[in-house]
Amino acid sequence: MAIAKFSNQLPSLFDRFFEGDLFDWSNRNFSLTNTTLPSVNIKESNDAFTVEVAAPGFDKSDFKLELNHDLLTISSEKQMENETKEDEQFTRREFSYQSFTRTFTLPNTVEEDKIKATYDNGILKISIPKKEEAKPKPSKVIEIK
Repeated sequence: MAIAKFSNQLPSLFDRFFEGDLFDWSNRNFSLTNTTLPSVNIKESNDAFTVEVAAPGFDKSDFKLELNHDLLTISSEKQMENETKEDEQFTRREFSYQSFTRTFTLPNTVEEDKIKATYDNGILKISIPKKEEAKPKPSKVIEIK
């Protein structure tokens, strides 16, 4: 019967709900592989695109920006080593290795030679200026004679 079949499935659905990562409070950096992708904001103005990458705890030397044709690739690899003193013992020590790669396709309306990047307060900011012909032009009033 359908009622018996539903009642047999209810415990397994309930059990699976509590087996999820939401109820796992262990220290796994919110990922089974210890890797995360940084959050990205992309803004557009009349003059440029701005890509903001949230990557706190990095140094600007940790990033690699590459432009290959119309693909902008942002990547980083960072290995952190914790120092221990001679008189300390530890029963558990976890290595920390962070890496990510994000790739974006740029439109053909950008000035690829004028792309600039800065890193400040945990935010990598990439400014991608638009070509002059891609910028919006003000409306023109045409005189009627």
